[in-house]
Amino acid sequence: MIILLFIIIWLYAMARMRPLLERMAVTRASNTVNRIVTAAVNEAVENGSVSYEKLINFEKDHDGHIAAVYTNMAVCNRLQSEILDIILSRIEEVPAKELSIPIGTLLEIPVFAGRGPRISARMESMGSSSARFENVFISAGINQTSHRIILHIDVSLAILLPGFTTATKVSNAVTVAETIIVGIVPETYTYFSTNPSDGIDEQKDYVLNKG
Repeated sequence: MIILLFIIIWLYAMARMRPLLERMAVTRASNTVNRIVTAAVNEAVENGSVSYEKLINFEKDHDGHIAAVYTNMAVCNRLQSEILDIILSRIEEVPAKELSIPIGTLLEIPVFAGRGPRISARMESMGSSSARFENVFISAGINQTSHRIILHIDVSLAILLPGFTTATKVSNAVTVAETIIVGIVPETYTYFSTNPSDGIDEQKDYVLNKG
């Protein structure tokens, strides 16, 4: 009878422990990956591997004004590969971590939460990753455009826990380079609000001033 009772309690504890272990494992693995990604990108920026001049080429007209912006795909692809290699190698170097949950937490009794002996489990993670560059252009004034190069990195993790496996995806978007592209400033310009209620008055003022 005692053995049967022990088995029942143990099975109940395991059923309760699985979702808690899964949440803890996903949170810890995600935090670890975020730190690894940030460190890898920062190192690439600091050592000069990532710079605006290397990633972007300008085409100019006869007057020296910028006519087109081109992405240097060869450099981008090489940098993506280098950064992904660093991330994956560091994920593989992360040692197995121990997760532990107090028995009082498993009982779902508030007064016992966080108390009692701990049930421990080992966590190991295996990952795959992908990356891509995105060009973002934002108006920054009269004929001025802010150009940002954003690196999107997605890391998919398989987290191995005792008796089961869970998975998660960690996504990061990091601005790796930015500049202001300055065009020709016109002698005069007209601004129209995007607010419909302001549009009629502004158009009337424009017509009267032009007249």
